[in-house]
Amino acid sequence: MTLSHQYRAVLFLSLLALHSCNDGMQGCIDKQRVMSVLRQMEKFLKGQEIRFTEGLRIMKSKLTSLQNSVSKFPQADQSSPSSTCPALEAPTHGKKFGSKYLVGHEVHITCSSGYHLVGSGTRVCQENGSWSGVSSLCKVAGSSQCASNPCLNGGTCTEGVNLYKCTCPHKWNGSRCQHQTQTAPPEWSVVNDPEFSRKPRCTKVDQAQHCSCDAGFHMSGTSHSSICQDVNECEVYKTDNGLLCAHICVNIPGSFRCSCPSGYKLLTDGRSCEDVDECLTQQHNCSRGTTCVNTGGGFQCVNPECPHLHGNISYVKTSPLQCERNPCSVSSRACHLAPKTVSYHYLSLPSNLQTPATLFRMATATAPGRPGPDSLRFGIVEGGHARGMFLMQRSDRQTGELILVQQLLGPQELSVDVEMAEYLDRNFQAKHLARVHVLISPYKF
Repeated sequence: MTLSHQYRAVLFLSLLALHSCNDGMQGCIDKQRVMSVLRQMEKFLKGQEIRFTEGLRIMKSKLTSLQNSVSKFPQADQSSPSSTCPALEAPTHGKKFGSKYLVGHEVHITCSSGYHLVGSGTRVCQENGSWSGVSSLCKVAGSSQCASNPCLNGGTCTEGVNLYKCTCPHKWNGSRCQHQTQTAPPEWSVVNDPEFSRKPRCTKVDQAQHCSCDAGFHMSGTSHSSICQDVNECEVYKTDNGLLCAHICVNIPGSFRCSCPSGYKLLTDGRSCEDVDECLTQQHNCSRGTTCVNTGGGFQCVNPECPHLHGNISYVKTSPLQCERNPCSVSSRACHLAPKTVSYHYLSLPSNLQTPATLFRMATATAPGRPGPDSLRFGIVEGGHARGMFLMQRSDRQTGELILVQQLLGPQELSVDVEMAEYLDRNFQAKHLARVHVLISPYKF
């Protein structure tokens, strides 16, 4: 029902109500009030009708715009023509399915009963205008080139038109995979030694023989005379950094083992070497009165003597590795300037130790109740061949450090003397000397 029809129905009902009432009857609607209601209803319905008409106009305008924009799109017949492929014919004794030769379309080929398909059974039209795959041919059943399994040693047969092709596995070649690739034995292969050679394990699978070797061996020889030769892991993993073994690698059938030089032991990882401390384990032969000093791969028995200086300066041993100066006379300035204590230190280092490396620390000790020095001076005593190899520097107010600044190649031994001078109120008090003996191992461990 339209708005005008709704308007007429409401007006008819109002007039009917007005006609059924008498002027004097109670309960009838006042005529003026009815007319007022009718006028309001008429205005309301006119407003609704105007809005409805405006909505229809707007919808028609949008629909027209949409139709105009769609009409601007290119039509299917306006697009560029698709590429096509040349027509394909069904092979003799075969059928072709598919009649469209546009890009992306497929054509399928099948053979009649009693024939088998050689070539591609499905051809796809490509964007360059050519068909994928190869030409198809229907051949009499039983005449397959691959039916006789012409490919040997695990080769895969692929049949073509009047021919076949063998795809050979690794180490095999030839038209039928009948020849094993011949190469010279690698450098890491152990040959001409029966202890390092074994027979391979061979089985036949689909009329082809497959052979394999145990871990640590590799296949060598031909298909008829193959043999498993040992892999020399020591040569395979040979590097300057000694990643396989810290010292010596010994090849054994199917594996390897590491060995260490005399005086060293093999660690639980089976590759690293560690020095044996003969002094700690009591494996030395040092006599009484001497001190055992552990070195890389061995030991030394030492008994350092106290220094012999001119004049009235003398020393006495207070321990196997330390001497103290005897009391000086008040008038002997040279005695007071001589070292008050002389200590001996032995350091065992690996060859080519990474630098810089702190080797030795020196500090002062003051007897209880006596004032200690308020300043210390550290240095390397001039002389010897240690110049440029070591550096003496302060690590804190009371400690000095001897630092190795140049890598040392073993085996060799060298000594360096370092001293510590004590001062109180800028006045010299005493001097202490440490003689450090550095023992460089021939090995890097």
